[in-house]
Amino acid sequence: MPLDWNDLRFVLETVRQGGISGAARALRVNHATVARRITAAEAAMGTRLFDRHASGYRPTEAGLEAARSAEQMEAASHDLGRRIGAKDQALSGSLTITAPQLLFERALAPILRQFADRYPAIELKVLAANRELNLSRMEADVAFRISDTPGDTLVGRRVTAQNATVYVGRDQAARLRDDPALPLDWVRFAHWPGPPEVIKQNWPNRRVRMTVDDMYAAIAAVRENIGATRMPCFLGDPDPLMERLPNVPLLPYRSLWVLAHPDLAKSAKVSAFTDFAAREFAALRPLFEGAAA
Repeated sequence: MPLDWNDLRFVLETVRQGGISGAARALRVNHATVARRITAAEAAMGTRLFDRHASGYRPTEAGLEAARSAEQMEAASHDLGRRIGAKDQALSGSLTITAPQLLFERALAPILRQFADRYPAIELKVLAANRELNLSRMEADVAFRISDTPGDTLVGRRVTAQNATVYVGRDQAARLRDDPALPLDWVRFAHWPGPPEVIKQNWPNRRVRMTVDDMYAAIAAVRENIGATRMPCFLGDPDPLMERLPNVPLLPYRSLWVLAHPDLAKSAKVSAFTDFAAREFAALRPLFEGAAA
């Protein structure tokens, strides 16, 4: 029985994800398909690639070797795809863009509409994801990243600096104006160390009312007057249900970058889009820097 090279993708993802459940999610298939393709690869190679335990699949030495070979094949395939893609100078075909969800919702969507109007032959595919997709593995062509250190494996430009400050719901702000002695109710981020130092100094009387794990939840909490929290100015300033907390300056926040893999950066589609996006975000700098309020 000859080896189907596609079966090795299932072996690789099972090793990579630590089991068939993760592999099924990554490959967007069901568990049975992953198990069947692994069994087919084992039959073709005449050896066991995984030990089956109650706790899940554990790769054997042969399985790890097969995964390493599959990873090399995958890298070669992606490298070939990028090099061929770099030669594509047509302003047509698909272009995949990844960006954080809130950036897409609040600022990027109008820019994409304008780009699509200007280049109707380019089919835009948007992956609105807060996790960083791997451009080397061709999960996307262009990435918007909010970071001070976007890494040295991608090329691009910083399209705008960013500032943040502390925002509070309209009703909570009115209560604090009426009675400055009230404690400042605070919405805490689970992955941030605590309030900015200026909050500790200017509002020593405060209490944590809620802990959240993402910005969508924080925005909802501020809108409902549960508490104040820090967020980027491009999210807080345009929101009619919140306002800036008094006596809090602008706080530095991570910059916004538009990035591509070096092999694809000079292709016509990628170059046209990154240039267009950089110009449009330049016009939005007052919003991102907190100067538009």
